[in-house]
Amino acid sequence: MTITVHAIYEQGVLRLTEPILLEEGTHVEVIVITKESQSVEKTPAEILAEIAAMPLEASHNDKFSGRDHDKILYS
Repeated sequence: MTITVHAIYEQGVLRLTEPILLEEGTHVEVIVITKESQSVEKTPAEILAEIAAMPLEASHNDKFSGRDHDKILYS
């Protein structure tokens, strides 16, 4: 299960800004993404333009290419 919540870091502790429904003692994994490190929000058109500009195949130095997709996933 994945839940996204906001928190504030205070005195060495992450304090959630809203309650979540978890059983007491539940172990969780936390990934911290600070607001300052997030890039400027882009429009969907800008994101699609960046994706369209990506090469279809890896450079000759890389060991993986799109041609290897099925072999890697289904081997």
